[in-house]
Amino acid sequence: MTWIANRWYVAAWDSEVDRTPLARTICGEPVMFYRKLDRSVVAMRDACPHRLLPLSMGLKEGDSVRCRYHGLLVGPDGCATEMPLKNERVPKGVCAQLYPVAEKHRFVWIWIGDPARADPALIPDFWPCSAPGWTFDGGYCRIACDYRLVIDNLMDLTHETWVHQGSIGQHEIAEAPIETLVEGDEVRVRRWMPGIEPPPFWRDALRSSGPVDRWQVCHFLPPSSVLIDVGVSPVAAGDTIDDHDSGVRGFVVDAMTPESETMTHYFWGMARNFDIGDAGFTARFKAQQGQVFLEDVEVLEAQQRSIGANPDLKLRGYSIDQGGVRARQVIKRLAEAETAGAAD
Repeated sequence: MTWIANRWYVAAWDSEVDRTPLARTICGEPVMFYRKLDRSVVAMRDACPHRLLPLSMGLKEGDSVRCRYHGLLVGPDGCATEMPLKNERVPKGVCAQLYPVAEKHRFVWIWIGDPARADPALIPDFWPCSAPGWTFDGGYCRIACDYRLVIDNLMDLTHETWVHQGSIGQHEIAEAPIETLVEGDEVRVRRWMPGIEPPPFWRDALRSSGPVDRWQVCHFLPPSSVLIDVGVSPVAAGDTIDDHDSGVRGFVVDAMTPESETMTHYFWGMARNFDIGDAGFTARFKAQQGQVFLEDVEVLEAQQRSIGANPDLKLRGYSIDQGGVRARQVIKRLAEAETAGAAD
């Protein structure tokens, strides 16, 4: 298993989960999500405890779900409240597994591991998604690749020069030196590009012309998220890699949730501190950002196919790959510690 079980993973956007059950496989486990009448979220193993038909195919009755195969009625606590035969006593233990869930930063989070360890305080800190003075929106796609390949991609933005030539890429990205920092279980890759011409998006956001200082700070947070602090400021502002709030700033928000070893739920978005009241700009930028990510999807899925076609070859890490390599080391270390703890 390549993922850490005892961590919070993004399961869905808050808008995706409604009264109608949503089926989604998380870390190899089929889960059904729906909202109760009080709008709280239920996350339940998507298998009827009778004959294992997916409960997400069932019929909603209030806050309960009736299996479409034989009519077993399962309550929001996961336990059966009515058997297929009328007046038949419900045996104890006829229950579907429940998972801890939480809502924060516009996402529904799920804990796949030991429920007793599901502390909401451990949810990754996506602070720009909820902070005053910022606005946040994004989308979702399913990528046919190992989730760690997406992390590799996001921790090495050198690829923007080549993969995103027509949108956000520029040669200064590949030419600027990078700094990789490891702080506990978190990894940062920092790139500062002083005195350059901004790409069209950032020039328009800044609403001025002339050279700018541009930055990219990729921040890996376990188990599988990357926040990328990006933006530009006028050279005259004197910003630095450590202090850069004079221009326009955003955070590319990326949460990668494993579905299987070779399939990933990818939740993406952008939190920004400029034009926050312009809903039209938010919608247009979301569409543009989605197109940029489709360029990544094409590359990542081709990479996964190539990995499968070349089992005798291994991925290599060069200097530009330091962030992804360090992030993988964190994941491996935490997963191994979890396995060792379970064996004790």
